[in-house]
Amino acid sequence: MALAVGLTACSSSGSPSGDRSAAADPKAATGTVTVWLMDDAQKNWPDLVQRVNDEFAAKYPGVNLKLVYQGWADKVGKLDKALADGSAPDVVELGNTETMKYVLSGALAPVDRTTFDNSDSWIKALANTCTYQDKLWCVPYYAGARVAIYNSSAFQQATGSTEFPRTENDLLTALDKISDRNRSDRTFSPLYLPGPYWYAAMSYVAAYGGSIAKFDSSGNWHGTLHDAKSQQGIGHFVDLVRKYNKGDLTQNEQDQYVAMARGHAASFYGNGFEAAGVTAPVTGDPGLKDAVKVATMPGPDGKPLPTFIGGSDLAVTAESKQVAPATDWIRMFTSSRSEQALADKDILPNNLNQLNPLKNKPTTAAAANAVPDAWFTPLAPGWGAVEKQKIIPDMLTAILKGKSVDQATKDADTAIDQLINNPS
Repeated sequence: MALAVGLTACSSSGSPSGDRSAAADPKAATGTVTVWLMDDAQKNWPDLVQRVNDEFAAKYPGVNLKLVYQGWADKVGKLDKALADGSAPDVVELGNTETMKYVLSGALAPVDRTTFDNSDSWIKALANTCTYQDKLWCVPYYAGARVAIYNSSAFQQATGSTEFPRTENDLLTALDKISDRNRSDRTFSPLYLPGPYWYAAMSYVAAYGGSIAKFDSSGNWHGTLHDAKSQQGIGHFVDLVRKYNKGDLTQNEQDQYVAMARGHAASFYGNGFEAAGVTAPVTGDPGLKDAVKVATMPGPDGKPLPTFIGGSDLAVTAESKQVAPATDWIRMFTSSRSEQALADKDILPNNLNQLNPLKNKPTTAAAANAVPDAWFTPLAPGWGAVEKQKIIPDMLTAILKGKSVDQATKDADTAIDQLINNPS
């Protein structure tokens, strides 16, 4: 009940008089709009930031725009402190796994989806990270996806082709050939797929039409890993792990790129940036630079394997006294022109209209093709506790140690049901 009250208070609070005047006459608006943006923008698309800031200054000449770049390592701690002491920014960039925490705490102001460019074609899974109780609490900014990362030389030596297979049947055939060629090396994994890697496991669950949890007619969430389709996806994932991962099956995916960098893997499934780790001077092997490539991971259903949607969102904080200009800054920063600037830099835009051309561009095809059917974690009050308790990774580890899929998924659902409906 406290949660509902908090959200209602947030959504029904009126704009300060100054903010209402800003909406009516931007030229007459005054004050300061503080924007917290992650340093990815400062490093990779400062030209876009400058253009939007110039556009904002032209529309709101009396408003001072204060831009503060943040790092991922300490942003959440800084934001929590700022929210507690009343010094929160007006606009904040949130990783899409961070949004629900602030929605549920009442820290974000609702926004009108219809006022943003391309909102009718936003990537569904990304928009879902901003949606709760049929209201939009943030705006999709850009997307991210997991892809197949592979050593093309290893594939060529075993299959005669440097291309990554486009169907799972062809991939399994290629992996078997790679396994045969390297059978003398018991540490070599044709596909390095860590056993507790739940993001990958749930991608296979999604491919089979299963889910982690569902919201039922009684108004509660309940675990659905024991459902037949979910079990099918989990079983398929476990079979792949057991057959092709020759390392420690209980090791997580934290540093999976190291296996390839050290010559112990022909392929793995990860974030696109992990490819750079394989060839980095200190952490990897620069000699593999020309061999390491990325591709779309094929799923068991003939389509790309659904990816966990990555990326960022932009939100207006509930305590902002400058809601109208703050929202307008986000509107400018996520406009068609702005999203195209991101797409031109091979960053996945927030909408399908501008994503589709990237599906045929060599540098972006792998990730772009994985996004349309992407999935996200349940938007439930207690999901944070489910993750913190490591219920799904522990379930996968238990299966790999001998527990049946049927019993392990039943136990996981029981544990999920105890946590998922309680604000964490």
